[in-house]
Amino acid sequence: MLNKDNIPQHVAIIMDGNGRWAREKGLPRSEGHRRGIQRVEEIVEAAGEIGIKYLTLFAFSAENWIRPKSEVAMLMRALDNFLSHNTERLRKNNMRLTVIGRRQPLPDYLWERLLKSQAATKDCNGLTVVLAFNYGGRAEIIDAVRKLAMAVLDKKINPDDISEENFERFLYTAGIPDPDLLIRTSGELRISNFLLWQLSYAELYFPILCWPDFKRGDLEEAIAVYRGRVRRFGGVRPSQVGGSSVQAEIL
Repeated sequence: MLNKDNIPQHVAIIMDGNGRWAREKGLPRSEGHRRGIQRVEEIVEAAGEIGIKYLTLFAFSAENWIRPKSEVAMLMRALDNFLSHNTERLRKNNMRLTVIGRRQPLPDYLWERLLKSQAATKDCNGLTVVLAFNYGGRAEIIDAVRKLAMAVLDKKINPDDISEENFERFLYTAGIPDPDLLIRTSGELRISNFLLWQLSYAELYFPILCWPDFKRGDLEEAIAVYRGRVRRFGGVRPSQVGGSSVQAEIL
């Protein structure tokens, strides 16, 4: 078990590899997604017990609509079923669900389910589970720029007062701290249009495991790696030379 020292406040995960996992085992892609959903339940529970405050899961990207229609429909139903079976569990465990991404073209039944699940858990103050669904990082930035432009036109914001802090208020993730740690399973070394603004200083971790094989112990290992890193945010790291503290390793 990890102790609670230097636990990342916010962990983001690109849950990659469901289809590859199924193919390697001679199973249909739908079985890979089913196993992936089971892994979500385990990792959410583990994150709450470890002490993580925010867990963002990239479940469906804005680019995933180009997949076969049957697979897309299955993923929509899978999320609906997941929420119908787990919303009350989240509430009882004091976990809040929030969703980021665009409303359209999600089916009405799924959008209503998302709204109900968010409403049912809105007063919980333990782990916040952020579900990125129909999400794209570039789309988020474009939407934020549109809202900021409208605020300028309405004279609610002076252009000279625009700052990073002001801009962040218009992102889907307003009020949520940036991720400390990004995990992408399956061994792929890219972030795939995910949280482009928010990941500026996140630590990145790329296990080879496909998502259906990523278990609690693997999450703990990722956190252990994170705790061994020095986060400098563009600054310098203190280094001991000759017994005196000097500044070195400028990023």
